[in-house]
Amino acid sequence: MATFEIQGKLYKKFETEAKTQSFSAREFILEVNDNNYVQLLKFQLTQDRCGLLDTFQEGSDVKVHFDLRGREWNGKFFTNLNAWKLELPQPVSPGGDGFPEEEDFVFTDEREDNNFTQEMPEDDLPF
Repeated sequence: MATFEIQGKLYKKFETEAKTQSFSAREFILEVNDNNYVQLLKFQLTQDRCGLLDTFQEGSDVKVHFDLRGREWNGKFFTNLNAWKLELPQPVSPGGDGFPEEEDFVFTDEREDNNFTQEMPEDDLPF
């Protein structure tokens, strides 16, 4: 199953609820700025992962790793955003795009391997 991650601000966290004798869940709301609109997304932690939320305060930034869960119950369909890891977001470098700064690039006319030659096959076209 595909996993996803998203970063936002912890808007609200709820207490752990015992859904059955053997199943517990804890929900929280993540505020995500989607261009001009603020989105409030509800996530769920289950079982031993409910405690992951304890170290985060409402209003703090958090990175959520999650997967999608869906099920049918009595003819109704439900989708859950099932969080399985929470962490502090990594600080963004001043450039912010993840690419090296311009001064980090060095351009030269010399090749490191002077014996480098590349031969093209005579006819390697697949058609």
